[in-house]
Amino acid sequence: MIIRPRRLRRTRVLRDMVRETSVSPKDLIYPLFVKPGKGLKDPIPSMPGQYQFTVDTLVQEAKEAWGLGIPAVILFGIPDTKDPTGSRSWAPDGIVQEAVAALKDSNPDMIVITDVCMCEYTDHGHCGVIKDGDVDNDATLELLAKQAVSHARAGADLVAPSDMMDGRVGAIRQALDEEGFNNTGILSYAVKYASAFYGPFREAADSAPQFGDRSSYQMDPANALEAIKEAELDLEEGADMIMVKPAMAYLDIVRAVREICLVPVAAYNVSGEYAMVKAAEEKGWIDGKRVMMEVLTGIKRAGADLILTYFAKDAARTLS
Repeated sequence: MIIRPRRLRRTRVLRDMVRETSVSPKDLIYPLFVKPGKGLKDPIPSMPGQYQFTVDTLVQEAKEAWGLGIPAVILFGIPDTKDPTGSRSWAPDGIVQEAVAALKDSNPDMIVITDVCMCEYTDHGHCGVIKDGDVDNDATLELLAKQAVSHARAGADLVAPSDMMDGRVGAIRQALDEEGFNNTGILSYAVKYASAFYGPFREAADSAPQFGDRSSYQMDPANALEAIKEAELDLEEGADMIMVKPAMAYLDIVRAVREICLVPVAAYNVSGEYAMVKAAEEKGWIDGKRVMMEVLTGIKRAGADLILTYFAKDAARTLS
């Protein structure tokens, strides 16, 4: 045989030389949950190795992540109280606002991203204002903009709207600019599917809807062309980065979005994807570390520049 592909697989060093895709800690964004209190680090049962932090313990966790080479975190808040409009989401003394300020005070260089949505803050668990039994898209835009501005005022580097309301990127961009935060970026959850993979997150963030589901505003998992439409709309409205969520079952979507975007593309390796690997590892059915790296490499190979993942610290240690 003249052509033998195995020649380039013969040794580890040779394999490393010709490797087409690589994952680095700098590609990773670490999701963190923060709640009121002090000195707490409460385990999330469905997500082994993940916790609900108070601001002081969150700062320590972020320092550890930074020390491993992880450049960014994204924050999800668990408020002290909830109401129909999620008013604690934009309060100056809200939990995310407090956490952002503490993180930037502790390490100004770390990139702090904030999730912008209403579901953690509303007593009904939906991502916006309820009218006639459904989420009122346009009435929600003003509240999302207020939330984003409050995060920027606290020091957030990027805001990440995850609600899937039509027009929210434009509304947030306008509000940020009017308040003088023209340098605050938007990482848009442009392509977010109504997925069953979010289950553990809803426990972690106490954000399960109290009635119905989110299919009227999150995307149908069967749709691909719609993903391109959503990404293009958010780019037109001023998104600085585009996200696809979830990742593992949507690698074709990551690739399709990558091909039409001239901005960085992120993919969210979500809670259910993380929990499945952890559960199988605990059973002894898989090599968890190898599967973790295979998953992250697959997401990167599909075209993601950045990966939001609960594996961030474990992956960074493996890569060191």
